[in-house]
Amino acid sequence: MRLHRRTVVAALAAAGLPMPLFAQGKIVLGFSQIGAESEWRTANTESIKSAAKDAGIELKFSDAQQKQENQIKAIRSFIAQGVDAIFLAPVVSTGWDAVLKEAKEAKIAVVLLDRDIDPSGKELYLTAVTSDSVHEGEVAGEWLAKTVGDKACNVVELQGTVGASVAANRKKGFDTVVAKHPNLKVVRSQTGDFTRAKGKEVMESFIKAEGGGKSICAVYAHNDDMMVGAIQAMKEAGLKPGKDILTVSIDAVPDIFKAMVAGEANATVELTPNMAGPALDAIIAFKNKGTVPPKWIQTESKLYTATDDPQKIYDSKKGLGY
Repeated sequence: MRLHRRTVVAALAAAGLPMPLFAQGKIVLGFSQIGAESEWRTANTESIKSAAKDAGIELKFSDAQQKQENQIKAIRSFIAQGVDAIFLAPVVSTGWDAVLKEAKEAKIAVVLLDRDIDPSGKELYLTAVTSDSVHEGEVAGEWLAKTVGDKACNVVELQGTVGASVAANRKKGFDTVVAKHPNLKVVRSQTGDFTRAKGKEVMESFIKAEGGGKSICAVYAHNDDMMVGAIQAMKEAGLKPGKDILTVSIDAVPDIFKAMVAGEANATVELTPNMAGPALDAIIAFKNKGTVPPKWIQTESKLYTATDDPQKIYDSKKGLGY
């Protein structure tokens, strides 16, 4: 009969014997990723895979193709396989209670990556490694407010996936700044589902609805991939993105810096894809020493504009799995 490490640890603890160092064996980690909807998501996946390999951790990876039901199936599969821990990048913020209770009952620690879940489920996971996505929206809004000054500015917004915490928070942060500046007005807002194709499609409809884009001052996108699609839509409509229409988005993926070099994008707020370090540190410390991490481990957010040598930043990022 095969004993799971959790059973061995419980027995040793009951006997008052030293706990084993999991780093000397092999931690088995399940990772339920949202999908590959953006350059940032691809880089995030590669950073987790690379860090797990370097740490000698066995990784079981599942791509949910942006469907919550696929993530729930993956988590239940990880539980059945007796993994030591689960990383979850939740596609939406609600509907997790039942499956996370199953993981908790199986004594499997769950770490959230990039996105949070509904507050009612906070006791069901160990920690969340995310940025302050409300702050990201605020930084984007503050850049736009400073850039346009007192000029009247009609803004169109490309939202992320409906129901995703990061989309709601990036909107909330931006709206907070807009509310302080009467000259800023969000005239249209629609989901682009965090993808280039949908971002382009929605921007095309915005341009058509706003007199060929003539009444649009700026576009705010919840991620860079949607903005890259929007830039293409503007160009095809005969507009000059970055000049006729200002752009500000979030993630800081290589292609947005490429657009900055071409004069077609103005600003982006960085969301680091490298969440593996703090997430793995939290799991290893919890497993080996029983150290409980803070409920939220915040990653850094930084504003980049065309004045920050975008070619250099593009060159530094293009080989990082984006």
